[in-house]
Amino acid sequence: MGSSDVARLVLRAAIGGTMVAHGVRHGRTLAGTAGWFSSIGFRQPKLQAMASAVVEAGAGTALAAGAATPLAASAVVATMAVAARTVHQPNGFFIVEEGYEYVGNLAAASVALAALGPGRFSVDRALGLDEWATPARRAALAAGLGLAAAAAQLAAFWRAPASRPTGGTAPPPSGPESTAGR
Repeated sequence: MGSSDVARLVLRAAIGGTMVAHGVRHGRTLAGTAGWFSSIGFRQPKLQAMASAVVEAGAGTALAAGAATPLAASAVVATMAVAARTVHQPNGFFIVEEGYEYVGNLAAASVALAALGPGRFSVDRALGLDEWATPARRAALAAGLGLAAAAAQLAAFWRAPASRPTGGTAPPPSGPESTAGR
């Protein structure tokens, strides 16, 4: 196993694992996630909560396995671009101020992974799909499709709220106390 294969595996595990964790959290707290999506300006917040859980967990699983890597990376780019626009952009760059540093880095790492390819230990390699296009084209697909999907979701479902909620990007916990009065 070469060092670049190890690096790709680590990158896939880190990005994929992070996305799965986010997707599982959203899926386990659908009511709280829907309430949070509503508070940041999303229409059809229950649909958005379910979609975020499925897309994040699915893209993360695919990245971790190295399956359809450029497409999975594009889903990460889309998710992070939506988060950057709806939550983080007004706060500047640094994560300590709830800025877009973290989501930008996850998106950039996903595009880099698409360019590098998933490596030797991946579903794409097993199927002979790991070198289907040049690195630049794989990166362009991940970035372009991701940004286009984010733009479509924002155009269809998001309007900036009159007053922005403060605090982190995580949805509030769900449970009887968090849904009271909704």
